[in-house]
Amino acid sequence: MAQTPRPTHPLSIDDAWAFTTAHAATTTFFFDFDGVLSPVTDDPDASQPAPAVLGVLERLAGAVQRVAIVSARPVSFLRSRFASLERVDLYGLYGLEVWHDGEVVTEPAALPWVPAMSDLAEQARAELPADVLVEYKRLSVALHYRVAPHEAGTVERWGHEQAERLGLRIQAGRMVVELKPPVDQDKGMVITEGVRNAGCAWYFGDDMSDIKAFDALRAREAVDPSFFGVAVAVANPETGAEVSSAADLTLDSPDAVAEFLTNGLARF
Repeated sequence: MAQTPRPTHPLSIDDAWAFTTAHAATTTFFFDFDGVLSPVTDDPDASQPAPAVLGVLERLAGAVQRVAIVSARPVSFLRSRFASLERVDLYGLYGLEVWHDGEVVTEPAALPWVPAMSDLAEQARAELPADVLVEYKRLSVALHYRVAPHEAGTVERWGHEQAERLGLRIQAGRMVVELKPPVDQDKGMVITEGVRNAGCAWYFGDDMSDIKAFDALRAREAVDPSFFGVAVAVANPETGAEVSSAADLTLDSPDAVAEFLTNGLARF
């Protein structure tokens, strides 16, 4: 391993892959789902992985130590999209749920909030405009205004009012406001824990919540000179500039992610 020095930032794609292939046995790849492995859709339930994604993730999981998907989606949703992948770990709801070795583990501190989230979803459907899509995720409620961007202010005000009333946390995203339990868990914390024993890690993200994951890679590099992290932004018109500026590399679509990984795997 000492024969392959850690690349410096800003980095080249060749250097990043060279280090990764040399340290494959201690490398983890983390991926967001929406906007990274799947195109963003007006109806969240309609989202499917890009055509080449399943095959390339299966190959990647056989080449490196670990592959994981870290998403705002529930584990149940992720399992329905990635049922054929036996060696990919799933982190749902920003890490409040984890699917690993055939078992779902839920953060105990979040479970008492299930009834409140169910009630909140019903309240949102009753009080918000009909063209705001209310997505109940058991441990969170997401308020999507993608098909009604003119309702952004209404959704944001309502969300902040409910968060203050119930003591919830707000997670802003691409045309969505999400209400979550007041439990310390986010993508950055997932990555911080996930890279504790890794020699190399990649994170692919497209949204504001993914910047915390990028920061976790940087923080690990700062305390471990042997660790190498690669932050990849999948750019989009809604959050692209800010997310891309925080990343090492930028791709333009889920199809481009699959192609990038396919090309990288050819180096192993």
